[in-house]
Amino acid sequence: MLAVGITEPGAGSDVAGVKTKAEDMGDHFLLNGSKIYISNGILADLVVVVARTDQNSRHGLSLFVVERGMEGFERGDKLKKMGLKSQDTAELFFNNVKLPKENLLGEWNKGFYQLMHFLAEERLLGAVGYLAAADAAFDLTMDFVTERKAFGQTISDFQNTRFKMADMRMEIDVAQAFVDQCVVEHNDGVLSADDAAKAKLFTSELEGRVVDACVQLHGGAGYMDEYPICRMYLNARISRIYAGTSEIMREIIARSVGLDPRNKRRSLAAAE
Repeated sequence: MLAVGITEPGAGSDVAGVKTKAEDMGDHFLLNGSKIYISNGILADLVVVVARTDQNSRHGLSLFVVERGMEGFERGDKLKKMGLKSQDTAELFFNNVKLPKENLLGEWNKGFYQLMHFLAEERLLGAVGYLAAADAAFDLTMDFVTERKAFGQTISDFQNTRFKMADMRMEIDVAQAFVDQCVVEHNDGVLSADDAAKAKLFTSELEGRVVDACVQLHGGAGYMDEYPICRMYLNARISRIYAGTSEIMREIIARSVGLDPRNKRRSLAAAE
C-alpha cells in the first residue's frame, strides 16, 4: 500500500511551506521531519515524502520514497476523526532516516512542479467522488421521503420536500455535465488547473449542501448513526478541506480571471 506525505503541522494547502528536509550526504540522503493527516499512514509499505532540499527557495522541494522498516521512520497512532472512520490516517516521523540515492523520485529540487503537474488529476478524481456521494445521498433520501409518512401523507407529498429534491437534482445534474467535460479534457491532456479547481470546489460544496438537506429531510432519523445519511454527513465535511481547501480553490480561480495580488505587488515593486 502507498501513502503520500505532504501535509505537516504548519503546511497543508501551502505545499511550498513544507519544513521536512532532506540533505545530500554523498552516498545517501538524510531525511528529518514529520507529516500529519496522512491517509494510509499506518498500513503503507511505501511513503512518497515531500521534503525541502533547497533552503533558499520556497519551491526547492524533492520527492523521496521511504520504505517500511527503515531505521528512524516511525508512525504515530491511528488518528481519531470526525468521519471516514475506516480510513487509516496517521502522523509520520522521520529521524535521521538514511535513504539510498535511488529513493529519490524524479528530479532533485523539482518535486514542487511534479506535484503541481498531478494536482489537476487529483482534484478531478475528488470531484468525481464528491458528486457520486451527493447522488447516493439523493437516492437514499428519495427512498426515505417516498416511504415515510407524516400527517397522513408521505414526506414527498409536501411542497417543501418536492422543491428541495428538485433543487438537488438540478444541481447534481448540472455539476455532472461539467465534471464529464473535465474528464474529456483530462483524457485529452488539456485539463487546466483552474477548471480542475472549479470542479473540486463546486462538487465538494455541493456534496456538503446535499447531505445537509438530506439529513434534514430524514428528520430525527437523519441524526441516527444507523442511517447511512448520518455517516455520509460526517464523511462529507472533509471534502472541502483535503486536496486543497475551498478557499485555495477560490484563490486559483480568482487568479485565472486576472485577480492576482502578486501581479499588483510586482508592478508596485517595478514602479519603485
